[in-house]
Amino acid sequence: MNTSFSLNRPFRLTALATLLTSLPFAVASQEVTVLSEVTVTASKISPLGATETPHAHLASQRAATSDSARLLQDIPGLSLYGAGGVSSLPAIHGLADDRLRIQVDGMDLVAACPNHMNSALSYIDPTRVGSITVFAGITPVSVGGDSLGGTIAVNSAPPEFAQSADQVTAKGLLGTFYRSNGGASGLNAGATLVGQNLSLTYSGASAKASNYSAGADFKAAGPGTTGGPWLAANEVASSHYTTENHDLGIALRRDKHMLQLNIGTQNLPFEGFPNQRMDMTGNQSTQLNLRYTGQFDWGKLIARAYGQNTEHFMNMGPDRFSYGLLGMPMNTSAKTRGVLLQAETALSERDIVKAGLESQTYTLYDWWPQAGGVMGPRTFWNVDYGTRDRLGAFAEWEAQWNPQWLSLIGLRSETVKSDAGPVQGYNAQAIWATDAASFNAQNRQRTDNNLDFTALARYTPEDRRSFELGLARKTHSPNLYQRYPWSTQPMATLMNNFVGDGNGYVGNLNLKPEVAHTLSASGDWHAADTTQWGFKATGYVTWVQDFIDAQRCAIGQCGGAANLSATSGFVNLQYVNQSARLYGLDLSGHLLLGSSADWGRFKGTGVLSYVNGSNQTTGDNLHNIMPINTTLALQQSLGAWTHTAEVQLVAAKTRVSQVRNEVPTAGYSLFNLRSSYETKQLRLDLGIENLFNRFYAMPLGGAYLGQGASMTSLGIPWGVVVPGLGRSIHVALSLRF
Repeated sequence: MNTSFSLNRPFRLTALATLLTSLPFAVASQEVTVLSEVTVTASKISPLGATETPHAHLASQRAATSDSARLLQDIPGLSLYGAGGVSSLPAIHGLADDRLRIQVDGMDLVAACPNHMNSALSYIDPTRVGSITVFAGITPVSVGGDSLGGTIAVNSAPPEFAQSADQVTAKGLLGTFYRSNGGASGLNAGATLVGQNLSLTYSGASAKASNYSAGADFKAAGPGTTGGPWLAANEVASSHYTTENHDLGIALRRDKHMLQLNIGTQNLPFEGFPNQRMDMTGNQSTQLNLRYTGQFDWGKLIARAYGQNTEHFMNMGPDRFSYGLLGMPMNTSAKTRGVLLQAETALSERDIVKAGLESQTYTLYDWWPQAGGVMGPRTFWNVDYGTRDRLGAFAEWEAQWNPQWLSLIGLRSETVKSDAGPVQGYNAQAIWATDAASFNAQNRQRTDNNLDFTALARYTPEDRRSFELGLARKTHSPNLYQRYPWSTQPMATLMNNFVGDGNGYVGNLNLKPEVAHTLSASGDWHAADTTQWGFKATGYVTWVQDFIDAQRCAIGQCGGAANLSATSGFVNLQYVNQSARLYGLDLSGHLLLGSSADWGRFKGTGVLSYVNGSNQTTGDNLHNIMPINTTLALQQSLGAWTHTAEVQLVAAKTRVSQVRNEVPTAGYSLFNLRSSYETKQLRLDLGIENLFNRFYAMPLGGAYLGQGASMTSLGIPWGVVVPGLGRSIHVALSLRF
């Protein structure tokens, strides 16, 4: 279970600040360029639903969050499951978490936790994010695989190089922020040393926050509330966090070839989770990422190899311990290894072909040491030597038939093998031994042979409008926490939950892969000068065969009449294959309202998203479906200043999952104000989130479990949804030199 590679912990940010002040910044004014020789733009089609977040938008969002997933929140069709302060889980068109392919600098990172606390995007700080591309719904097979809803590709800034051999350039960055709600603060720093063919970089960031406060009139009340201990002054318990991330990079180039190596580490001492029964009391991770990009006479070649080792720890944090509860340690160790080889070539002026091979191996150990002399004397093994290995191959053909018509067709084949070793409970008593013996007696190895297909067509009758139609078949195999958690004892089931609804879950060895069929159509209208105005609309429908939903647990110790019939309270569930349908509409647009020398430019923007999800087998609604919502903004820019006034409108969530006793939420509106001042050397951000301190329950926030007893219903009233952030004033400053 020990990691096979490790690093000494990088020097802290205070030491980096001292180093930066000693660098020869007199040469920092020399020009550097982002590597362009190996960047191939042969592909002509921007896939249906693909959205790249503008750099200016990323910069303004960073000041308000330490959670990289929240940089995605204004993308049409995308919503966020609530989790810890730096670990939100993205959802695209109602499909979330493992149903999406989420890449960080090309690495497919896997959550190593029964609550998915260490999500992929938690391993990159917002200050390090250079670009985000989201493929919603119809995703080319070259960027898809083992996913249903789409792909999110988050990348740090590309390497820079000097323009001539006699240039050696040093650059530095220092940044800091403060947010009033929760007293959040942080520091980030970066250093770059570049020559014509060599680039060395360092980036580091740390952030911490106390528990945040909800808006006015926060009350611990809701359906099923029976009282219990609650913190005062609108404080949302178990929402504080402390995190630190570092990355060292080296890039070498020669002619049209580039080799990059990055080494990243994370040390996260604590992160509270108000919608889970546990908190993350430690997460240490090391990532190695080696990639090669080269341009040849025949086309482009990409090769990548990466690895991640993670040591993860959970227990009850201080807000739960404060009521005299016993601790319950839960530990996880995991290794991820992946490789990619991809080639792209132009067969003719019309045809471009892309093909590749991918492999990923994942190993997981999940064990719970004996707790306080009450649970023991043995270690409880939730998953012992769990493995999930993927091997895939894909091919894509893109054709420019004439100036008006483009097409993209792709096929992907993938084999997913999973397995797990025998398990044991805390002791030999029947409450553990019976389930363990049943699980150990079964064949636990599973092999899924999956097939994906994508077809896209774009029609551009003129420069000012285009239309796209897409059809896709996508497949996703169950994750280890859906197949292998074995105990039906209610305490154990409650610890296996990565959707934050407060219920308990039991695995199912016989789960089949999910197969989604998606049909999507899109239209794009804009002015000849796209800065003047533009409007996009996308409609979609997805049918999912063998959708992994949940049914009331009727086996072992989690069954019983009360569990099967309860219409309120927390329940025990088991994963099961059923059928589902999702459909929806995404709208987005912008309009230049006017400009003048004295007042600058005024621009209006808007985004609206709607999704409807239902279980076709039971007639129930799908869980955690975001209600219809819109974001409208007015932006004014003059010189180095940019000011934004924004309103978010969210409808009531009334379509809820009955099998999970999901709690409805009321509609709400939030007003936000942001300003930024940016020059070549300095950026200042100021803002107020939730200007009127509105109280609201987050539709995807999950059940509020942040305090009181975590292993029983005592002190955790059912029916309370995690409240959103109250008014918060933020300021952020970054200096480049």
